[in-house]
Amino acid sequence: MMHISIGVSGAVLLAVVSAPVQAQTDYYNTDAGRPVLMEDAYALERRGFELQVAPLRLTRSRAGVYTWGVEPELAFGIFNRTQVEIGMPVAQVDQRAGGGLGISGVEISALHTLNVETSIPAFAIAADLLLPVGRFGPPRTYVSLKGIMTRTFPAFRVHVNAQYTLGSSVTNATGAPIGAAAQNIEVSRWVAGAAVDRALPLRSLLMTAELYARQPIVVGGSVELNTGAGVRYQLSPRWAMDAGVGRALSGDDHAWFLTGGGAYAFGLPWRAR
Repeated sequence: MMHISIGVSGAVLLAVVSAPVQAQTDYYNTDAGRPVLMEDAYALERRGFELQVAPLRLTRSRAGVYTWGVEPELAFGIFNRTQVEIGMPVAQVDQRAGGGLGISGVEISALHTLNVETSIPAFAIAADLLLPVGRFGPPRTYVSLKGIMTRTFPAFRVHVNAQYTLGSSVTNATGAPIGAAAQNIEVSRWVAGAAVDRALPLRSLLMTAELYARQPIVVGGSVELNTGAGVRYQLSPRWAMDAGVGRALSGDDHAWFLTGGGAYAFGLPWRAR
């Protein structure tokens, strides 16, 4: 519980001491896991890069088993309203769960924003490929498809996400974590939920909360209801920082988790055409 208290205190402190920063908007575009799982429907701008330097996730199970995960990622705005992304999560698993340090797979994904929000919400589609790489990687390749909706209101935004993963389920005979299922990338049969966020533009700060359900891809796994909250802050013109906390309210394990990290946005000196 000490780790949870530290994480919540850090998130509150970040919100209190943040000073006004003008002309920054990267904090407003959310990604999955930064700081919550539900994301918005907008892709990176064309020819833009975003490097997620050290997105960290700490999970504590009901049995007191700790799992650390870090997933460096690089996203690129390859076309208008379209981005591609590659990441390689690394996990440190408690010895009581067959522990050690290892790679948890390689993830390649693409997101395309179908429309800009007007009188109707913004919609996006995404596809994700998780490859069986590393000690804690999944036992086989998994493909996930996601639909995203974002609707903006005067005081807040609402994001609805729904994702389904193709491929056979995994048998967990020992009760130990299976590959990425217990790591920074959670392999789920399906995930569905919503998030609400509120921006404080004069402070370049975004506060968000979410509620979602997920069905583990492990055979016999119970449906989990999860909740989470977090903040994202524009530290400088190129740096955005985030922190979050959450808990599984139901399911097999009622785990707590903390997230934190930073993203660096940049572009290359493209030649005019």
